[in-house]
Amino acid sequence: MSLNWKEIDLVISELDVAGAKIERVIQPTFDSLSLGLYKAGRTTELFFSIAQGACRIHSLSSAPPKPTRPLRFMECLRSRVRGGRVERIAQIGRERVVKIELSVPRSSEGDEDRGPVLEYRDMVLYARLWSGAGNLVLVDDQGIVVDALARRPKKGEVSGARCAIEEGLAAKAEALPPRDFAVRELPGTGSFNERIEAHYSEHGGALSREKLIETARELYGRRSRALEARIADLAARAADFREHERLRELGDILMANQGRPLDGKYIECEDFYGGGRVRIPLDPRLSIVENALALYDRHRKAKTGLAGLESEIREAKSSLERLALELADLQGQKEPLLIARALSKGGASRPAPGGAPRKRSFPGLSLEVSGWTVLIGRSAKENDELLRSCVRGSDLWMHARDWPGSYVFVKARRDKSVPLEVLLDAGMLAMYYSKGRSNGGGDLYYTFVKYLRRAKDGPKGLVIPTHEKNLSVRLDEARIRQLRSLMGEDDKG
Repeated sequence: MSLNWKEIDLVISELDVAGAKIERVIQPTFDSLSLGLYKAGRTTELFFSIAQGACRIHSLSSAPPKPTRPLRFMECLRSRVRGGRVERIAQIGRERVVKIELSVPRSSEGDEDRGPVLEYRDMVLYARLWSGAGNLVLVDDQGIVVDALARRPKKGEVSGARCAIEEGLAAKAEALPPRDFAVRELPGTGSFNERIEAHYSEHGGALSREKLIETARELYGRRSRALEARIADLAARAADFREHERLRELGDILMANQGRPLDGKYIECEDFYGGGRVRIPLDPRLSIVENALALYDRHRKAKTGLAGLESEIREAKSSLERLALELADLQGQKEPLLIARALSKGGASRPAPGGAPRKRSFPGLSLEVSGWTVLIGRSAKENDELLRSCVRGSDLWMHARDWPGSYVFVKARRDKSVPLEVLLDAGMLAMYYSKGRSNGGGDLYYTFVKYLRRAKDGPKGLVIPTHEKNLSVRLDEARIRQLRSLMGEDDKG
């Protein structure tokens, strides 16, 4: 619901801002603006929105949240009109265009007796509240556009163009007869400005708190269902691996019977682990010892795979718990603008007051080691995402030599070299999250990201390094547990 011209007139009639000083300029979103106006010991937050279907002007009961980074039009107004006065505010005819006349201070050289003096220049801020074509335009005393909230070259609403807003309205008034509207009855108590604020807080289209919470539930529901499906798949695969101890037992039984001749594809032996007799399948091309070694090899791989799967299950369950906490954080947030901002970033709204700021979220695992950020991709997809969006040429890349496994990155710091201790920690993590983990250590190579080249027509995430150096590490279980605790993992597996 955008305001009609009668409602805009009523809003302006309730405002007492003529002669007010502009103390604050906040642009909470790309299509809204708030001016903090001070007069006679009272502050008025004058809010404008040019959002599709929600174009409006009204006062706010409190200042809106500040943007996460400075926005262009906000910075322009801060430098040009902050400290100035509102001389007059009125709607132009019935056109839903509000004209705000300003007096803005500027320094003048003065003369030798008086020295520099403070003078004022006139400026105008136009607010066109047309749904689908709204804009805020700042114009200087020569009728030249200083800047606009939405730059529209075809309408001449760009810096340096001559402002033709009023001329266009006059031509429109001659061509089209004015339409009449009524002031709509809004629920609640208080002034019309207060009822408009309450209405848009609950039902303001894209910024409706109810709709935003519904969107958040759908978004987090999809993520949660995907994680639950992944946990179920990992659990099924882990169940197959949990029989690995039996493989070792069968290998032991074969080794105890290595003197027996092979006869067919099976051998029946006494089961000195479970009692009775057991029939063990054999590869007739191999000896009994070689069949036993093959069972030991399968046991080793299953044991390593089970540890990795259990680790992934724990990580997925932790992610599921974090999603629930983030959704609860959003549902407890009262300000629709903060919820919308959080959803656009895919995270929770903001840290609790006085709490530590949330760390940046990366694909895969991440941790801080002595002030250095270490990133770990656990799959081809995560490796590829890290390469594409999270690392730069000066960051360090590590990978286990001759073993499939994770990419580990150490984020660069200005004018600093990666310390040996951090390099060894990153190397241990690269070996731990590789198929070479069961060997207790091994060789790795490392190089800068800028020396990685994607393999032509290769699988996702595959790179070919150059200028690489070698590093040999031995896994230290105590240190690995400590590093994993920094990532929020327990020390089991």
